[in-house]
Amino acid sequence: MFYGAAEFSRDCDIVILAEPENYDRLDSALEELQAKCIAVPPKQWALLERGHAIHFRCYHPECSEIRLDVMTKMRGCYDFSSLWEQRTTIEDADGVVYELLGIEDLVRAKKTQRDKDWPMIRRLVDAHYDQNRDEPTVDRVRFWLRESRTPEILIQVAAEHPELLQEVMKARPLLVETMSASRTALRQELDKEQAMEREADQQYWRPLMKELEAMRLAKRKKS
Repeated sequence: MFYGAAEFSRDCDIVILAEPENYDRLDSALEELQAKCIAVPPKQWALLERGHAIHFRCYHPECSEIRLDVMTKMRGCYDFSSLWEQRTTIEDADGVVYELLGIEDLVRAKKTQRDKDWPMIRRLVDAHYDQNRDEPTVDRVRFWLRESRTPEILIQVAAEHPELLQEVMKARPLLVETMSASRTALRQELDKEQAMEREADQQYWRPLMKELEAMRLAKRKKS
């Protein structure tokens, strides 16, 4: 919502630094929220460091039924210290401070096998471009060229910043299509890129899903 691509849900994703002191703090916060671990995996913090997320449902009256997904790492994203360094800090009217994933890290985190995440990536980058196109810093232009999924934006930015285009093209070869201004060719390459990212996410989760299935089976046997 802050970045201009609202997705309304009743869950909250939390990334924490994997340290014993933080797990103690998290335990205290979960107790205050009257949160219960749901589904699998179970509440075993070591599983976070393997790449799993642990899921909770809150029952405190002020946050009833809100789901919390806790993790310490995400595919394609840097370690926590880098995420923290690149975070976005906002403060609401009541003085409550929120530490959000930086826009670039949020886009990386959304590169999953789920259908719903790819339109969200496009909206996030489009919104960032619309908000900042009149102040195109080097970092912003690099971000648009690396992550935009809108052919018209890619063609426009590439035409206005040819030197940065040549730089970013080394990491994102599909940008060569911006030079011919072919929207059709760009869309085809963007579709291929998306398919590769989705496959990479499937490969990342394949062993973790096997672990989750084993946990479900063990849980059914106990019950």
